Amino acid sequence: MSDQKDQKKGQINIELDEQVSEGTYSNLAIINHSVSEFVVDFVNIMPGRPKAKVKSRIILTPQHAKRFLKALADNVNRFEQAHGEIKDYEQPPIPLNFGPTGEA
Repeated sequence: MSDQKDQKKGQINIELDEQVSEGTYSNLAIINHSVSEFVVDFVNIMPGRPKAKVKSRIILTPQHAKRFLKALADNVNRFEQAHGEIKDYEQPPIPLNFGPTGEA
């Protein structure tokens, strides 16, 4: 029997390689959109450093962005039910010249 026959119809086999499984820390997300896509740049800003690099960029269709929003909201709600409210502390403003520069 093949693996495809063993899997239930509609299931997707998702692989997570070792490097990706380590994750990337981010404490800022910059979101831009066009008519056809949402671009989310994940950044790690360190205090006292004038420069920060985009660590990861995720590009989503508007439909997937909306599904992601709903899934994230659901997970935050479940987290808060189990662990209490997540405090949203005041953050210092980000300089106006901060952000990724356009590259093709």
